[in-house]
Amino acid sequence: MIRVLLADDQTLVRAGFRSILSDEDDIDVVAEAPDGAEAVEQAGRHRPDVVLMDIRMPRLDGLEATRRIVADPRLAGVRVIILTTFDLDDYVYGALRSGASGFLVKDTEPAELIHAVRVVARGDALIAPSITRRLIAEFAGRVQRPEPGPQLNALTEREREVMTLVAAGLSNDEIAARLVLSPATAKTHVSRIMTKLGARDRAQLVVMAYEAGMITPGWLTP
Repeated sequence: MIRVLLADDQTLVRAGFRSILSDEDDIDVVAEAPDGAEAVEQAGRHRPDVVLMDIRMPRLDGLEATRRIVADPRLAGVRVIILTTFDLDDYVYGALRSGASGFLVKDTEPAELIHAVRVVARGDALIAPSITRRLIAEFAGRVQRPEPGPQLNALTEREREVMTLVAAGLSNDEIAARLVLSPATAKTHVSRIMTKLGARDRAQLVVMAYEAGMITPGWLTP
């Protein structure tokens, strides 16, 4: 059973998401929060698998709430999906850097919402890669990039190649097709990269790739 926490200051948004998710046999909405501070508290109390986190909320915004949840060692298995729109967010890139596992557009279709929760719960991939690419491409150029960490030196040439494709939003199957590998081999490469870099999921690999200058926005169109 996938346990979900809904964090949004709009009651109707929470009610809509709860209605959609509660109809699924494998998803249980265990708590709701009207602000970021409550989201952090409820995450600690219920330890959900996935938090759907709005960015703009009172008391504590979704960015800081995400940072606190991800930093809490008791909540190591909790994944955060940022709720966003196309016209917001200078916070989006910061949310990824804070440990969010992906994005979900607020007016998404019900089937996409359900799929997103399941995907992030199992840690397989970013939400809606095409959306994620556009958001990161827009905001990556606005932030100051730190010097690449020495851990990148641990990657093999093939692993660096795979990491750039992950950063472009490609799935394991798409990476396998582009590099003429089996899907299982592509998945193994991604897992090894995450282990070497200490990344909690693919979203962090995207951030690391951009910050290390391994990829520039728009360089690849899958």
